[in-house]
Amino acid sequence: MLLRISATGMPISNHHQRAIMLPRTRQTGFSLLEIMIVVVIVGIVVSVASLSLGILGSDRELRKEADRFMALAEVAQDEATMQSREFGIELMTAGYRFVEYDALSGQWADVPGDETLRLRALPEDVEFELYLEDKRIVLDNDPAEFDDPGKQSTRSASQNYAPHLLIFSSGDATPFELRILRTYGDQNVLLRGDALGAVEIVDPDED
Repeated sequence: MLLRISATGMPISNHHQRAIMLPRTRQTGFSLLEIMIVVVIVGIVVSVASLSLGILGSDRELRKEADRFMALAEVAQDEATMQSREFGIELMTAGYRFVEYDALSGQWADVPGDETLRLRALPEDVEFELYLEDKRIVLDNDPAEFDDPGKQSTRSASQNYAPHLLIFSSGDATPFELRILRTYGDQNVLLRGDALGAVEIVDPDED
């Protein structure tokens, strides 16, 4: 076997010589362009996931408000029939309140001492659209003022206070359609009440 002598005087075998002469394997890694592409892809995936979660979250919040309205309307209807009282619901752009008719004074007023049927406000960026007999009703931003029984009203009979929806002691009620919606986007939930006081969420396919 032919041996070669290294600079240090040590013999070098052909095997070692080939090992020394072979080029080292090149270590590869991600280029800047590849890293940027990965970052862009991850950003797109995160954005789509966030948007999906946001839409679902909006739907859940609207459904929660619809369920609460139905539950409170049912409470008012139960009290009306069991206690022979007359209730109403006044709707604002972003809120609602229950009122009671006082037969002695002939006036509407807040429900006394009832924390359940108090004034309610909708979450931010959520609004009502009310329809009576297929006509959209323009809602005010703030609650209307009650008629003052101690003062002579300067308003005409058509301007006297009256709630939008009535809940009678007989169990009957004002038929309506109430849409709970976002001020942006297409998310909404539609409630429908019939003349018997039943309120339900309308399936989007039936809308």
